[in-house]
Amino acid sequence: MSDFNLPALPQRITLAGGCFWCLDAAYRPLRGVLRVECGYSNGTTLRPSYREVCTGQTGHAEVIRLDFDPDVLSLDTVLEVFFAMHDPTTLNRQGNDVGTQYRSGIYTHDAAQLAAVRAYVQGLRDRALFTDSIMTEIAPEANYSPAESEHQDYFTHHPYQGYCAAVIAPKVDKLRRQYAALLRKDA
Repeated sequence: MSDFNLPALPQRITLAGGCFWCLDAAYRPLRGVLRVECGYSNGTTLRPSYREVCTGQTGHAEVIRLDFDPDVLSLDTVLEVFFAMHDPTTLNRQGNDVGTQYRSGIYTHDAAQLAAVRAYVQGLRDRALFTDSIMTEIAPEANYSPAESEHQDYFTHHPYQGYCAAVIAPKVDKLRRQYAALLRKDA
């Protein structure tokens, strides 16, 4: 037996909180984030396109798949940022984005993570941190596929596009103010 501690293996979680461009932009600058990928999850169509998901008929949510180092960024902190960056009390809606593809959801990758997420959300309910009921779907990730390349890191490539300037930039600004201690030095 050795006396040294091995670093934790990276963890993966899949998050839905409205348009995936918003969550993508929120998580990329955080210390401990190893990879962010926009995609579609928990629907019925195999490998749907953005256009198909936007119809609301595939059942998919727009998501980010987040790989992170739990020694640097804990699952609880990932979830804290998630609940601060969107409204988990609206069903199938974030602001003007309406449809099942914009639902709030946390899609897990193993039984331990599923239990931890359920416990975290129950803690939010117990503390009554939200006036309205939390509508966040919690389930294992299913039928995931990555979004097209033009959707990856969209905010960085299009910061002055109308949606980015009006919707994403204020969320990123909020993150920078509220979670400054979590930002990478180069962010």
